[in-house]
Amino acid sequence: MVAPAAAGFLAFNLGPMLQSLYLSFTKYDVISPPQFIGTRNYTYLLQRDPAFWPSVKVTAIYAAVSVPLGLISSLGVALLLNRKVRGQGVFRTIYFLPSLLPAAASGVVWVFIFHPTFGLLNRMLAIAHIDGPAWTQSTTWALPALIIMGLWGFGQSMVIFLAGLQDVPPSLYEAANLDGASALQQFRHVTLPLVSPVMFFNLVMGLIAAMKMFDSAYVFGSTSGLGPGGPARATLFYALSLYQKAFQYFHMGLASAMAWLLFMAILVLTGLNLRLGKRWVHTE
Repeated sequence: MVAPAAAGFLAFNLGPMLQSLYLSFTKYDVISPPQFIGTRNYTYLLQRDPAFWPSVKVTAIYAAVSVPLGLISSLGVALLLNRKVRGQGVFRTIYFLPSLLPAAASGVVWVFIFHPTFGLLNRMLAIAHIDGPAWTQSTTWALPALIIMGLWGFGQSMVIFLAGLQDVPPSLYEAANLDGASALQQFRHVTLPLVSPVMFFNLVMGLIAAMKMFDSAYVFGSTSGLGPGGPARATLFYALSLYQKAFQYFHMGLASAMAWLLFMAILVLTGLNLRLGKRWVHTE
């Protein structure tokens, strides 16, 4: 019964992974046969590649800012949408829809919103007599613009939080009310502990997604006319740098090495989260 799924995994997942592991120890430009060079690709990336550490820095900053903001935003909206109000289903649909849009399509729209001269955001700021920054052209504001773009699509984590909130027994809130607990105390001592497994899941998945950030950054740089990673590598994410090495410069060995370094980083961070999660995730 599992043979079709196992065959698909071996052919389309495990096979390419093992092939990329082999290629990471070779010099391979697609045209010539792979030449085994040992760990030179890894040494070059860690010590001499001018784009490696800048891409790691951009990805780390993005993950450190966007993941917590995404958790707070999605949990806050889920708390609001969990209340019994008229048109509840409509509001839930409205907040969930952005997560269904393709990143390429929504990225193009956001680039026009962030346009320094004709963008909707700067026009609205001008009405309030505020000089908006050159979002797409500024090395300071390009990454915050991408973080805002990422926050717009928190619908999936919001729905997961909403499902977790609906599993909280109402009797616990009734008991807290009888004990005189305020709304903030109920959130702190009832809601948060019971949705902590859901929060942990969203944290892990959000961190993995942030470390693999690619499509929005590619569209952002391409549509703004600066090229992927622009301006001045301010949006050069790790996955975007990997893509450039593989499909622009055809350094398949370096790209494979970058892929395995990313895999190991995700593995380590996920393991660390699993260990630290035992301290604050309530599973009883």
